[in-house]
Amino acid sequence: MFLILTATAAIITTIIWYAKAPDNKYRLGTLSLIYWGATMMWLVDHILAFILEGGPFFEFTLDATLLGITVVLVGLLAWLLILLIKDPKGVVLKSLRAK
Repeated sequence: MFLILTATAAIITTIIWYAKAPDNKYRLGTLSLIYWGATMMWLVDHILAFILEGGPFFEFTLDATLLGITVVLVGLLAWLLILLIKDPKGVVLKSLRAK
């Protein structure tokens, strides 16, 4: 399930990034790459596990679902941290100057 969740997040963020492509203010390409990297990692993991161990290709367990949700949230958190550091609108800098 974590492969499906991260692939879905990657596809959605890629579509949003492409729609907003000329204006890269919010660095959606970075978020997209975070999710695509996780998706590729899970895909390789699933392929190797399927070849070496057999069994089902997808896991539909509660643990797999929670892992997928956690990965999507951590990717979002990493992107937000990058966004705060880059501060495209200058909001953080303005608030620091006001103090």
